[in-house]
Amino acid sequence: MDHNREALEKARAYAFLLLKFRLRSTQELRQRLRQKKFAPEAVEETLDFLQEKSFIDDRVFAKAWVSSRLKKPLGITRIRQELRLKGVDNKIIESELNRARKGYSEGEVVLELARLKFAKLKGTDIYKAKQKVFQYLARRGFSSEAITDALTQL
Repeated sequence: MDHNREALEKARAYAFLLLKFRLRSTQELRQRLRQKKFAPEAVEETLDFLQEKSFIDDRVFAKAWVSSRLKKPLGITRIRQELRLKGVDNKIIESELNRARKGYSEGEVVLELARLKFAKLKGTDIYKAKQKVFQYLARRGFSSEAITDALTQL
């Protein structure tokens, strides 16, 4: 077996090991393979092979990521940011987020989370409690409009 073939086999084996734990975006795999010092040609050949055989697909990855992150629950803004950091194309991100919004009410999720957080802050000054709840929800990626609406309702 020649050196290039051996490097390619090792790169594929490492990629499969990573994919065994969870789905990954193409860019994530590219970065991880480069970190392991695989030759650029071996990295790209491995990614081409994985895409050709449908082991990686950024659309499938984004759909699964959105679904799992909404269950956490996190807001659309945070999920969009995470997918961008994972190198997913903006068209795919927006397509999957639009699909997810169809059965999702950010207002209801924010209201429930705000209720739970307020319950934990019982006895705290109301203005400090509101500020803490707002910051908590903003860090989770919910829109300021949805947070403000929830705080007004409570």
